[in-house]
Parts: sequence; structure tokens; C-alpha cells
Amino acid sequence: MSMNIALSGLSAAQKDLNTTSNNIANANTYGFKESRAEFADVYSNSIFSNSKTTTGGGVQTSTVAQQFHEGSSIYTNNPLDLRVSGTGFFAVAANKNEPNVNSLTRNGAFHLNSDNEIVNAENNFLLGYEVNNDTKSVASYEPKPMKISDTFGQPQKSNNMNISLNLPNKETQPVNSPFDPQNPDSFNKSTSSTVYDSLGKPYKLSTYYVAESPTAANSWQVYYTVTDAAGTESPLNIDPTNLPANEVVNNGTGHVGHRMTFDTSGKMTSTDKFRTVSFQAAGVNVGGADGTQTLSMNYEDTTQYAAPFEIRRFQDKDGATTGYLSNVDIDPDGNILASYSNGKDLVVGRVAMARVPNEQGLAQQGGTMWKVSQESGEVIWGDAAQGSFGAIKNGTLEQSNIDMTQELVDLISAQRNFQASSRALDVNNQLQQNILQIR
Repeated sequence: MSMNIALSGLSAAQKDLNTTSNNIANANTYGFKESRAEFADVYSNSIFSNSKTTTGGGVQTSTVAQQFHEGSSIYTNNPLDLRVSGTGFFAVAANKNEPNVNSLTRNGAFHLNSDNEIVNAENNFLLGYEVNNDTKSVASYEPKPMKISDTFGQPQKSNNMNISLNLPNKETQPVNSPFDPQNPDSFNKSTSSTVYDSLGKPYKLSTYYVAESPTAANSWQVYYTVTDAAGTESPLNIDPTNLPANEVVNNGTGHVGHRMTFDTSGKMTSTDKFRTVSFQAAGVNVGGADGTQTLSMNYEDTTQYAAPFEIRRFQDKDGATTGYLSNVDIDPDGNILASYSNGKDLVVGRVAMARVPNEQGLAQQGGTMWKVSQESGEVIWGDAAQGSFGAIKNGTLEQSNIDMTQELVDLISAQRNFQASSRALDVNNQLQQNILQIR
């Protein structure tokens, strides 16, 4: 009996040594969670024994429990290195066509594969949700593999220009008249922006502002030109259709603009939306692109204050050339933001977050991944930084939650237990030898 008790002690001490050694070996494994060997005594009783004098039968390993408290952070320069600050797991799938067969992990070391899909070191696919790019809301909480396109769509021609600016009220009439874009003394202020045709070719759109004071202190003339790739600057005149006659300005040199007027509080009182004539009518060489393209000039919150000339916004709302992936960023809500060389940003998806009712019930798989089991309960899907889910930090990885000092102390304790059980086994052996030698 005592021999079996000593053997159970050796087995338990060995399990404790193995568990502690495994913790120490994974001290630098990202997302690793320490394990703890938990033991219970063995006690046998029957109707033929006296419970008051029955000794225990030794020790047994009841479970090797994992501890899911957070590890510390390590900062990297990879925007696809992620960590969960709080509760929750990333979900990964070995087969991108079967995302419902997935595993959970706290190791957020991800990268792009040859198909621009987000994967981990084992080439498991990171799961996420599709996002409506206009509302930034999740379209469906059905996790799917995340892929970032290296190009952004087809070229789109410019159509709407959103402009917000301040024109200084103390400007005087230019020295020279009429307006000539080649003569800086014929206008007060100017600005430029890039627009695109239907093939994605860029053009320089220039806007010129001419003060009409002192005869009309709160009135400005506005003209537009387009410069093609060859450097030819052509007037892009205003379409006078549906525009009051007093707001149409024809300077007699081929430039047709519009008049902007302001009240005494600096607010714009004239029409704030203008449509230009087509590029074809303006004589712009579009080289096979859509010559019927026009621009809508939308002046929003344009003012005339006693302040310097200021461009608050000069935005091409529609136009874009073909863009190539230039940067990837992930915000604390898990939104994957792809930036392209044409200046466009696209939310390509949102990282899926998962949790289970009982974390210690998860089944280990290796590779710092866990499978759902009956003991853990079913996966609960959600968004980062929402409810009980933690926020996501990019450029950061979670280190193992191993306390090396405590592990070394546990290793010494397990070693002492092993030695003590070994000594008990040796004493039992000597007693048996003594008994066998009795004659």
C-alpha cells in the first residue's frame, strides 16, 4: 500500500515538473497561457474498513488548468500585429472555405499571404465581418476570412467638387482687367486641385477669384480653367442654364464665370452650386475618355469675413485613378482600413472577436490555439471594444503570461516533492528487504 502511495507521489511530482517546464519553455511564445497542475487526494473506503483509521491512497492529477489572465505587451512596427486589451479571442480557420470550423487564439502575429489574405504563422486565416463602407456598420455577423485588395477599383471621373473657403472682405480690384489666368495682376486669389477623367487621367483644375470692389464691395467673380498633361490651360466655363443672368460673368475673352455675392454678415447670398460645361465643349484633349464630363462646383459654408484668404475644403468627392495598396491600419474597434496611392481609404472589414462562457473548458490544440468543447460552451461572437470584448491594439503583441520567478520557485518545489516521494519509495523498498530476510 505504501509503495503505491509513494508511486502516486512520484507521478504527481513528475506531472508538476512537466507542467512547470512547459511554462518556462514557452516564456517567449506570443499569446501563450500558463498551465497549473492541480491535484487531489485518493481515498478509498468500504463497509469492511474503519473510516477513522483509514489512511489516504495517495495523490492523483485532477486537471491541468490554464490561466487566462493577460500577458504584458511588446510593441512592433507591423500594423498587422494585434493584441486584445481585455477579454476575447481572435478566430482563425485552417480552411478559408470552411470558416465555421475555426479555432481561438490570443496570438495576434498576422501577415498577408501571396493572395493578400490575413493569416498567422501556421497559415490559418483570420476571420472577420463584412462592413458597409458608407455606414461603417457590420453587414452580417457571419465570420469570413479577411482579404485586402492591393488595388482599389476602376478609375472614376470627377463629378462633384465640394468647396469651403473664406474670401477677405478688404480686397480691392486687381490692377489689370479683364481677367487673364496668365496675368497675376488680373485676379486676387487662386487655388488648384486635381481632377480625373473616366480613364483615370489627372488634370489640374484651377479656380480664380476676382474682387469687384469698390463698385461692389461684397461681390466676387469666379473663373475656372483645366490644364491637361501637355500643359495646355483651357477655360472651363460655367453653364449659364438655370443660373440668374446677373450671376453670369462674361469677360469677353472667352472666360465665362459666375458672380458670388455676400451680405453684411459675410454669408453667401448667391447661388452656391454651379455646373460647368463639358470638357469637350471646353476644348480639353481627353484622349479617348468621356468628353461629356462636367463638374459641379458646390460651395459649402463659403464666407467673406475680415480674415485672410483660407481654403477650408477643396474636395473631389467622386474622382479617382487606379490606386495601389500603400498602408494598412486597424483601429481599436477592429476596423481594417486600407489606404491606397490614389488617396482613397477603404474599410475592408472588421476583425471578429469571440469568447466562451468558460475559458478553462477550452481544449488545447497547440500553436497557442484552442478548440471549443462542451465544457467551454459555444462561441459568442461580437465586436472589439463592445460589451465584454476588449479593444484591439495594432502594432502590439501579447506576450505569454508566465511569471518566470514564480515558475522557478514552483520548479524547485516540484523537485523537492519528487525527491521526497522517491525517498518514501526507497524506505518502502528497504522495509520489504528486511521482511524478506527474516527467518
